[in-house]
Amino acid sequence: MAESPAPRIVEAIGGSDNITGLTHCATRLRFELADANRVDQSKLETIAGVLGAVPQSGNRYQVVIGGAVASVYEDIMRLPSMNHRDSEETSFADSPAGTAGTTTAPTTRRMAWLDSFFEYLSDSFRPILGVLLGASIIITLVNLFISVGAIHGDEGSTSLMFIKAIWKGVFYFLPIMVAYNASKKLKVDPWLGGAIMAMLMTPQFADLMNARKWKGVTLCSTNSTLGTTSCTTRVFGLPMLLNDYSGNVFVPLLMAAALALVYHGLKRIIPEGIQLVFVPFFSMIIVGSLTAFVIGPIGVIAGSWLGVGLSWMNLHAPFVFAVLIPMLYPFLVPLGLHWPLNALMLMNIQTLGYDFIQAPMGVWNFSCFGATAGVLILSIRDGNKEMRQTSLGALAAGLLGGISEPSLYGIHLRYKLVYKRLLIGCAAGGITIAVMGWLFPSVVPSGGMVHGVTTSTFAFASLLTIPVFSRMWVYAVSIAVAFLVSMSLIVTLDYRTPEQRAHMAQTASPRRTRARTPSRRTPPAPAVDDDDDETVPHTVPMPSAPPLTPSPARESRSPRPEAAEPDQTTERILAPIAGHVTTLAETGDPVFASGALGEGVAVIPTECEVRAPVGGVVRTAARTGHVFGIKTDTGVEVLIHIGIDTVRMGGVGFTVTAGKGDRVRPGDLLATVDFAKIAAKGHGTATIVTVTNTTGMRSVTPLTGRDVRVGDPVIEVIR
Repeated sequence: MAESPAPRIVEAIGGSDNITGLTHCATRLRFELADANRVDQSKLETIAGVLGAVPQSGNRYQVVIGGAVASVYEDIMRLPSMNHRDSEETSFADSPAGTAGTTTAPTTRRMAWLDSFFEYLSDSFRPILGVLLGASIIITLVNLFISVGAIHGDEGSTSLMFIKAIWKGVFYFLPIMVAYNASKKLKVDPWLGGAIMAMLMTPQFADLMNARKWKGVTLCSTNSTLGTTSCTTRVFGLPMLLNDYSGNVFVPLLMAAALALVYHGLKRIIPEGIQLVFVPFFSMIIVGSLTAFVIGPIGVIAGSWLGVGLSWMNLHAPFVFAVLIPMLYPFLVPLGLHWPLNALMLMNIQTLGYDFIQAPMGVWNFSCFGATAGVLILSIRDGNKEMRQTSLGALAAGLLGGISEPSLYGIHLRYKLVYKRLLIGCAAGGITIAVMGWLFPSVVPSGGMVHGVTTSTFAFASLLTIPVFSRMWVYAVSIAVAFLVSMSLIVTLDYRTPEQRAHMAQTASPRRTRARTPSRRTPPAPAVDDDDDETVPHTVPMPSAPPLTPSPARESRSPRPEAAEPDQTTERILAPIAGHVTTLAETGDPVFASGALGEGVAVIPTECEVRAPVGGVVRTAARTGHVFGIKTDTGVEVLIHIGIDTVRMGGVGFTVTAGKGDRVRPGDLLATVDFAKIAAKGHGTATIVTVTNTTGMRSVTPLTGRDVRVGDPVIEVIR
């Protein structure tokens, strides 16, 4: 049995004392921290089982795990260091946002309210994703069995009524579930929020809409646009707009926000000894009345007309709508901004009786899964076991569960070329569903015709839920187009840059790399693209202090000859910065240590100016200032990499002097670096110098284990 990553995750996140809140969704651990600067992101991303780490504003941090997230969460909660907490104490609902001592940058703090808003929306739905998914699969199977004649679809079947009760209970009482979660998120007694919402769903409240019983008091009318019935009555002499709140999600979200204000206000003025009785008492009266008279009608009307607006767009500009939705989703999902659309889908079903957003959303899902399938095919071809496992798990979660996060965080966001491929698949699928949806309109429950593919239930877009869509074959063709286009583009064009592909191949089998025999022919060296921020994979940071004892010098792949042949020429690579010289193996960076980028040295700096170690032409100059590549007139290609994983600095702390195409002499200034800023971000400060075309040299000998000044030799090359 594989060892749980839980202890290493807690250590990399800054220790248990840094965790003020912890919960999880379908794929991610969601931490709230005392100080996000204590997180070692590089270390997090190297832990087996972690697909990615995503910092957020307000000292929040997400760690992407995938399908095993629930077990990892439980493993963390069982750690001895977490024994002083329980699941209630370590949820976002019970931990304050923006704790004292936060060191978030001002720009981040200004946007924290927006991040908190979307966290509120998403945390109100996350805990019920499982039951929503379960209900959607039941609906799918029922529709499938009815379509093949296995069961009768008439309302007179008691068996069918029982099965419907299983899944209808989820959607009918959905407002109570959302109210519970939303209240908990706002640090309010969640049972109180659920109870207030349940009040509006009782038989007694529903009976107020009985115009025959309350003749002359209750008046009802039908909205021709929405096809819904609304009633008004008088309670305590005041007019009250009545609605069916089953399946509604906007009202509980608004109600929980109002409840939080009242609840916390009452706790400040009511003595602690009697709060248990009187805080719920006054909250139910105040917020219950406010919801019935004001919040409920506003929530229903706002949600309904928002759905009507999108429905108008779907009817009058179906091509724009069908293409826009799948093209936006790849950017909405990673930011958590897709939750409002999910709420609209549920509202459409509750008010219109059908939803038209889920089908175009399914196009995005299958374009995403197609890209992952392409990565899986390439990983099998290349024999890349790690990527094969990642892509296979992500593809299974997507096709069977409709969950895109494992694909996004495990693969797509790590290799930015994936987005270029899958967006084309999104557009192709969107155009397909727009054209075919217009030619073959759907029949909605009211009996009308709608251009586009619709569904009368909320379902995750997976292979299992295809039968719930009207014009099922139109939907199936559209998602197939999206899937196949994305997969074909990934397989044909790859998802990696040439540098990423070379690094992946070399780090996958470092022994084979070292076994190469020297040749007089110089192969092309791995280039460093100044427009690509992913030149070197994320690695663990190296220590910023020199070792206690110098490491002995070592030679390159070929032994240094006793006497140079007549055509041999010896060149020396000079120190680009003053400091202590160590071997590449001591950097802690597996890519450099493996020799994938050539033989060389690391200099732990004592100064801030980085200078040219050789004379020649600057072939590469990253825009972030952390990488330079120089080719000498004699053909030696030298890479200067300033710091470990400093691509994450985004250029902060780097003042670049030399640019691509410049001719430099040994000792010319390349950049001035604030190494204190690099160290403060947790990155190693070593400046690495390698000969990237080592295999084309007779020997490359690092001169390590000593202190140097700028201009002292650190590498000896025999061509």
